[in-house]
Amino acid sequence: MKATSEPPVADAQVETLPIAEVARRTGLSADTLRYYEKAGLIDAVRRTPAGVRRYAAADLDWLAFLLRLRDTGMSIADMRLFADLRRLGNESVPARLDLLSEHRQIVDRRIRDLRANLRALDRKISHYRNLLEEQ
Repeated sequence: MKATSEPPVADAQVETLPIAEVARRTGLSADTLRYYEKAGLIDAVRRTPAGVRRYAAADLDWLAFLLRLRDTGMSIADMRLFADLRRLGNESVPARLDLLSEHRQIVDRRIRDLRANLRALDRKISHYRNLLEEQ
């Protein structure tokens, strides 16, 4: 049997989605989805015999998690590191836990900073409302 760099398409009974539908569902462009695959953020996507990408539910779940990491400010390099560690299986759980714990601390610090900024905005808004009421 010939080795291939791409996994075969899932069984016909398993629903898979074309790249356009995954783009619509995730808000990512088809180009970004292809980039994520090329950059190693997602595993090679299954393809039909004609070479058309077909995404499985597990692919969408992983993309959703990557989007959460991106939305919380994780760098592409750290996202790639996490993806690489994930591919190693259970032996990499401690490293993945460390990476996520460190990122959580960064996110928590950003949230605290945002809350402080929000309080400052609220004070300024209150100040201007008071000025308007005095007029």
